[in-house]
Amino acid sequence: MSLREFTFGIGDTFQKVCLPEEHISDVMEGKSVPAVDIKKATIDCMRNPISSDPLQKKVTPGDSVCLVVADCTRIWNQSNKFLVYIINELNLAGIPDTDICIVFAQGSHRAHTPEENIKVCGEEVCRRIKMYQHDCNDTTLVDLGKTKIGTPLFINKHVVDADKVIIVDGITVHLFAGYGGGRKLILPGVSGYKTIQCNHCHALAPQIGEGVNPLTRPTLLDHNPLNDDMIEACAKINPCFLVHSIINAEGEICRMVGGDWYDAWLEGTKEVHRIQQVPMKQKTDVVFACAGGYPKDVSLYQGSKCYDPAEMAVKDGGIVIAIMEARDIKEPPAYMDSFCFDTMEEMEKALRAEFTIPFFCRL
Repeated sequence: MSLREFTFGIGDTFQKVCLPEEHISDVMEGKSVPAVDIKKATIDCMRNPISSDPLQKKVTPGDSVCLVVADCTRIWNQSNKFLVYIINELNLAGIPDTDICIVFAQGSHRAHTPEENIKVCGEEVCRRIKMYQHDCNDTTLVDLGKTKIGTPLFINKHVVDADKVIIVDGITVHLFAGYGGGRKLILPGVSGYKTIQCNHCHALAPQIGEGVNPLTRPTLLDHNPLNDDMIEACAKINPCFLVHSIINAEGEICRMVGGDWYDAWLEGTKEVHRIQQVPMKQKTDVVFACAGGYPKDVSLYQGSKCYDPAEMAVKDGGIVIAIMEARDIKEPPAYMDSFCFDTMEEMEKALRAEFTIPFFCRL
């Protein structure tokens, strides 16, 4: 009998397991794409951008510049390794550190600890640049009206008041927005609680009992109401530039994209699809799935990212075994509270009454 060896880990403990080859349908992994020189790739994407003038030409001395940066649940993007090069490029354009601020795109997530600021930005940036934690319940949020589908737009004041806004993150597939990054740095990133609620409710089908909206799934952008709403919100702010990383299967930065906040992001989504798309011979009875390690599985809630791709690979009535570390004991209350319902219908009605992503992940 031919055996195939796998290594599973919990915390710092790893166990090798051998499974019969004939019981394994396939191991699904992204394509092998080489890592890049991060400094070189970041500078290049700012000086040879997509659908935009170089970053140095997008700002003018005297401008106040706000960097909207993804929070600690997205440190897989390795922004701590490239954020400093963005700031240095702004310095070369005549923008001193004192005219630059960072607003963390926390959406409805909790505030960072000082240690998490360093994980996101790096020690040098934390010493040089003033930083603000976004609070979706802040009373100083600015009312920018409503989107076409009626989402009230309340946006962080530091972002609205800045002369120029740059959005910084990484790109990967997303549970219901199709892909992460880009316009998500504004909505939900620096939006008010009510704004986030109204936008995210479109992840549910129009009728009660129908569950998830089929238009809001991973990789789907066309006719996705959440995506369209997010794009409209981002256009209100109209960031002057975008810098995003793309990560390979080994967790390394394999490309940096920079330029127009929409076109550069869209080009990045195509690259992500090329790297992460894998052929599947057939659906299987049992799927082992993980979210990709820390910080993607920092909590049970964040680790649930692995459920959607696992669902695509498992047969109806099959078994999904989710492997995650979940070291953060600060689970969102909405996630834990969702376990109190007896039926899916009860859960869906409660979710429609007060939508949260942690609750949605349990639907």
